[in-house]
Amino acid sequence: MFDPHAAYSKVEQLIYSDQNEAAHEALIDLIGKDDQFTLAYLALSRVCTKLGRHLEAVEYGQKACQLEPSDPFNFSALSVTCQRAWAGTQDRKFIQMAEDAMAQANSLQGR
Repeated sequence: MFDPHAAYSKVEQLIYSDQNEAAHEALIDLIGKDDQFTLAYLALSRVCTKLGRHLEAVEYGQKACQLEPSDPFNFSALSVTCQRAWAGTQDRKFIQMAEDAMAQANSLQGR
């Protein structure tokens, strides 16, 4: 039986050792086996940011928010991803997306 947490632990080792392409491949494999594993989408977002794949990073962050729409952490992570996407592309749409995601995180926290 597939254990997404065990697979994710192996991916974390790849990320820690800056093997981002291998981590990306392993995460794609992981979500192919369990497309509801939110942590994998958050990690994909982080890895894609490191690889300079900013639009892809934002899309994975959005997927994490869709899977767990009541978790403020996911929206905070998406905000950071969008800020980094803006820094990497200078595309202003990412600034608004970052602000919207942070507003959602704050709303979920009752702020």
